[in-house]
Amino acid sequence: MLRAIYPGSFDPVTYGHRDIIERSSKIVDELIVGVLCNKAKMPLFSVEERVKMLNEVTKDLKNIRIVPFDGLLVEFAAKMEADLIIRGLRAITDFEYELQMSQTNHKLEPNVETMFLTTSIEYSYLSSTTVKEIAAFGGDLTQFVPEAVAVELRKKMSTKGECNK
Repeated sequence: MLRAIYPGSFDPVTYGHRDIIERSSKIVDELIVGVLCNKAKMPLFSVEERVKMLNEVTKDLKNIRIVPFDGLLVEFAAKMEADLIIRGLRAITDFEYELQMSQTNHKLEPNVETMFLTTSIEYSYLSSTTVKEIAAFGGDLTQFVPEAVAVELRKKMSTKGECNK
């Protein structure tokens, strides 16, 4: 059985993330979407909120599990008994960073491989940061995130106040 991890912050999950999740789920027997709790970052959504949104937007995919984690990705992979890490690439600038992380992960755990999927062209410009900025200024989110995520973003922005503070 081939089990893979697609890790990320998913703050919030976008159509680009959903695209990689859906395509990955067709390649592997089980896909674990690892929701990173990174104490060095200040996410807009809590880990629990991100897990809830991911569960909602992937409910139609049967071989997906959403699991929060912190610490080293290769340690999480070992805990989940996964042999593959999947990473999405939007542009060449992503590749430089992801290659370095892949090589580091392989050095730490030689039995875990990394596979890169290029983002579908219609999402190649899309990032969670861009989505949050659009939401902060009350822009239309429908072409960037699923409706359930747009609802949560609008709620969050209404409680954050001016300019996301």
